[in-house]
Amino acid sequence: MQRLKTRPQFQAALAGGTVARTPHFALHRLSLSESDPSAVSLSAGAAHAPLFQPHAVWLGAMVPKRWARRAVTRNAIKRQIYAISEKFEVRLPSAAHVVRLRSGFDRQQFISATSTLLKQAVRLELEQLFERAANKP
Repeated sequence: MQRLKTRPQFQAALAGGTVARTPHFALHRLSLSESDPSAVSLSAGAAHAPLFQPHAVWLGAMVPKRWARRAVTRNAIKRQIYAISEKFEVRLPSAAHVVRLRSGFDRQQFISATSTLLKQAVRLELEQLFERAANKP
């Protein structure tokens, strides 16, 4: 599995559309086989280097400060995203995927940024998200 690293890669994957949602997460997908060449190559620059290698699964994680204020929480959620995605890699289509945190976890319920309770809640929701995405063509 390849990781998204540049802003144009994230923007292209987000433009692909939402495939699955849970109360806290959304999964966006840009199909690489069906996309037009302008979506998978840089528009600026002399080399016109491709954004993605075709026939590969790409993944990025967006955890904004708006929804997870502490860096330790953002990093813990990103680690969970990448760990769960490895289990579903073989079931995901060849495409660019972005998992986006779309609402915050209640700080009254999850007091510690790295509590076991928060990790379990994130893991359960991510498994549901990837399960829904894997079942969609």
